[in-house]
Amino acid sequence: MNVANGFWLPLLRLRGIPSVVNVDGIEWERAKWGRLAKIVFKLGAYFTARFGTVLISDSKEIQRRWKLEFKRDSVFIPYGGEFPDPLPIADGLTEGSYALMVARFVPENTVSEFFAACEDIARDHPVVIVGSSGYGGELESAAANLTSRYPNVTWLGHVSDDTKLMSLWQHAGAYFHGHSVGGTNPALVQAMACASPVVARKTPYNLEVLGNGEYLVDPDSAAVAAGVRRMLINQEERNAAKVYNRDRAWKYYNWRGVCEAYERVISEVSALNRREGFQLAQAPLEVDEASPSTRLDP
Repeated sequence: MNVANGFWLPLLRLRGIPSVVNVDGIEWERAKWGRLAKIVFKLGAYFTARFGTVLISDSKEIQRRWKLEFKRDSVFIPYGGEFPDPLPIADGLTEGSYALMVARFVPENTVSEFFAACEDIARDHPVVIVGSSGYGGELESAAANLTSRYPNVTWLGHVSDDTKLMSLWQHAGAYFHGHSVGGTNPALVQAMACASPVVARKTPYNLEVLGNGEYLVDPDSAAVAAGVRRMLINQEERNAAKVYNRDRAWKYYNWRGVCEAYERVISEVSALNRREGFQLAQAPLEVDEASPSTRLDP
């Protein structure tokens, strides 16, 4: 998992041990890394491309990037989400009334732009912020400043309780997803599985996962505020987005399909020493069972 493991792959190759490597995101483009770290990740990617037996891309856009930049084919296997039953809403919140952001406080997650948008959104709607940098810094200071200036803004910091987090997604009036670097993002998939109405930063990765660009916005505070407000005030659009997102996650981003795809790949790779040639496994199959949206109560 991740191209940082690429430096060890030549040793596995020398021993005749096949490898399966999930290349993860485009780490060398993340703003949080310094120059040296970016060089290390890019070099690890070259080693991965050269010595990895089979590569896995968690999105088709990542798959395209690796084919273009490293001339390597890869197997597309995304992440999955859990599909919770209806959960109780957190104390002090009202169903469909609040805007939510869940993100690590790093520049590429559009955190500062969302904080600026909060000054507009919080005048009329509650805002709940989940996340932290883990080490303080400017973005944590900005979050604290927002809560002191706007009674409507609640900053919960890091939330390790998965049930609480899924409840926040499930009952939100709008979930803003600002991640910009990487492939299929686990938080976005989980939000969709929780039937959260998503407003996301406009990127090829988010477009791929969501399946349409209707609620994608540019990374500036005015666009973010407008997109979030639109979802919050339009109940019909919000309910339609909840059902659509959950159904799409169920069909394309479920753990059963993901695990079956990994099993196929690993079984094929483990047989490399017993036969000639290798055929890339196909993408995960769609789930055939009925959609879970009938259990939603918008």
